[in-house]
Amino acid sequence: MVFPVLCLLFLAALFPSLSNAQELIRKGEKIGIEKAIEIALKNHPAIIAARNTVDVSRSRVGEAKANYYPQVGFAAGYSRVNPASQSSSHISAGSYNDYSGTFTATQNIYDFGRTSSQVGIQSLTLDSARSDLENTTEQVVLGVKQTYYALLQAGRNKAVAQETVNQFQKHLDQARGFYEVGTASKYDVTKAEVDLSNAKLNLIRADNAVRIAKVNFDNAMGVPGVPEYSIEDILSYQPYEISFEEAVKKAYANRPDLQSIIAKKNATEQSIRLAKAQYYPYLTGNANYGWTGESFPLDSGWAAGATLNFPLFSGFLYKYQIEEAKANFGVLSANETSLRQTILLDVQQAFLNMREARERISAAELTVRQATENLDIANGRYAAGVGNPIEVTDALVNYSNAKTSYNQALYDYKVAQASLDKAMGVRYGMK
Repeated sequence: MVFPVLCLLFLAALFPSLSNAQELIRKGEKIGIEKAIEIALKNHPAIIAARNTVDVSRSRVGEAKANYYPQVGFAAGYSRVNPASQSSSHISAGSYNDYSGTFTATQNIYDFGRTSSQVGIQSLTLDSARSDLENTTEQVVLGVKQTYYALLQAGRNKAVAQETVNQFQKHLDQARGFYEVGTASKYDVTKAEVDLSNAKLNLIRADNAVRIAKVNFDNAMGVPGVPEYSIEDILSYQPYEISFEEAVKKAYANRPDLQSIIAKKNATEQSIRLAKAQYYPYLTGNANYGWTGESFPLDSGWAAGATLNFPLFSGFLYKYQIEEAKANFGVLSANETSLRQTILLDVQQAFLNMREARERISAAELTVRQATENLDIANGRYAAGVGNPIEVTDALVNYSNAKTSYNQALYDYKVAQASLDKAMGVRYGMK
């Protein structure tokens, strides 16, 4: 008992998020997909990193704006001076103290758009970071939805496997009863035992699939190590009505990755203007007020003026900076075109997958009804002594496969719907 506790304490010390996870989800709690998404949005490390990237970009906007304001400083100094005399062979004994203090101020007056371009570049970079945050959020939300539906599917498949075990156990009991009274052969009993063993193996695999699905779901929420909980079963068919044309239009208008690359392209345009501005002069103002002397009180003085700086030759630096910015603009333009093609492909694939899954749901529902009816007939025939164990086995296998296929169709439809939302750039909580 002590060892598991020590393991938990060690993991909690190693991964602080584990103790946080236990606060987010209580043991035995039943959570829905909305709460799962909220947990992921607060705790997933990818979102936290993206938020910090936004903060970095916001700080860089402030850094760029700093050149609009005066730069003020103060310097103070002390020296003990022992000057050499006029004669190289004699050192003067007239040592003295030298005190100084100076306030300085400089102000950018006009720089032909250098500062405004820098601010514009960083502001657009901030817009891009915000779009990247939205894109990361959508990816995390999609991951939560996919793993949530996968956990539901695994749970349903486990229930089907358990039901199959129960059915084969019932069939084995029947076969043994018939064998004892002499109406069935030993083959019936042996076959029923083999079928039951195979069904139990499938149940073990189904149970492990549930455990793996839960681990993936915990990871998608960004909170591994949470206590045991259950989830609401929402794996049901609900029509999602939208035309392909409307879906594509929404995608081009809302996709954050497209908005991010557009912002980066606009920032590159500003970079071209900034590089060209390096050819122009810039005007700065400066002033200082200071004190100096050998003893207190010190003598004071001041100076003020302006400086006009002309760049004459930079070793072709500015030329290559302009060429680099133009080349970057070309890269981003090509990437934007490629991304638009990818967006169209994403919408097409999700749209087609959703339609195909919807059609499979209808077919799978019919198959489940037919398999259920066939199983009832086979069980009835065997109970009446006119059937054989092979009929019962086939009917049970078909019934299990039909329900598993139905669960798969529901899962595929839900995932296709979530993928279509992601492809259209639908923000969480919005349609």
